[in-house]
Amino acid sequence: MSDDEAGPERDHLPAEQVESGVVDNPWRKLRAFTDARIGLGRAGISLPTHRMLEFQLAHAQARDAVHLPLDVDALCESLDEPPSPLPNQAPIRLHSRADDRITYLQRPDLGRRLNDDSAATLAEAAADDGYDLALVIVDGLSSFGVASHAAPFIEKLASELADDADFDWSLAPLTVIEQGRVAIGDDVGERLAARCVVVLVGERPGLSSPDSLGLYLTWNPHVGVTDADRNCISNVRPAGLALDEAAQRLLYLLKEARRGEQSGVALKDRSGGEAIENETEQKNFLTG
Repeated sequence: MSDDEAGPERDHLPAEQVESGVVDNPWRKLRAFTDARIGLGRAGISLPTHRMLEFQLAHAQARDAVHLPLDVDALCESLDEPPSPLPNQAPIRLHSRADDRITYLQRPDLGRRLNDDSAATLAEAAADDGYDLALVIVDGLSSFGVASHAAPFIEKLASELADDADFDWSLAPLTVIEQGRVAIGDDVGERLAARCVVVLVGERPGLSSPDSLGLYLTWNPHVGVTDADRNCISNVRPAGLALDEAAQRLLYLLKEARRGEQSGVALKDRSGGEAIENETEQKNFLTG
């Protein structure tokens, strides 16, 4: 088909779009407010080439985030002298019961518990009186997220804890765990007799967010705790929830958890405004 036979659809398009062969999409303006792939335009009945290449790159980055091993040496080196009120010692390196990445991906249960050597190592760090808080860094499903944001976030959170006028915080030695899941923090917290544990974990990557860090808070951690007893702050990264804001929100939850000695569904996050309470009486639809 010649340009003259292409139809009236081309008549209202800017010259540069006619020349490139890409038909614009009016929803394109919405991309200023989201990373979602909307309003991409089309070339004939297909996506424009550069949009397809962007998708393939994002997909490759997501796969790399899952499979690329965390550089634990570099991470521990960046945290070799943790900021106060963390103990002035290098992070304790631990490992889950999943020996390698393939096992970790195929057996999530093995990523929730420490292996025997790590359990023995952690026993040496336990204190008679326990700790108020244990911070646990876990590679999870995004080594990018942990490598990029864990150390800077620890510094910001430590500053918030040091400036807290309501509580003094005794912190357990920092731990870094390879091939771990969120629940492995319960194992660590129980062995350290920590009253609260916060797990910093690489979140499952999306096609626009391969570097997200998740924060999971659990009061009274012990093996067998369910997700209903945790509070989660997700999408911690420069293009999502800023590290400063995440640290402030986590401090709020930590203080409320300590006051009420609870976490999870019983702990409402009012750091950004009033939470909606359900005051409706719950009835069984069978009995009326």
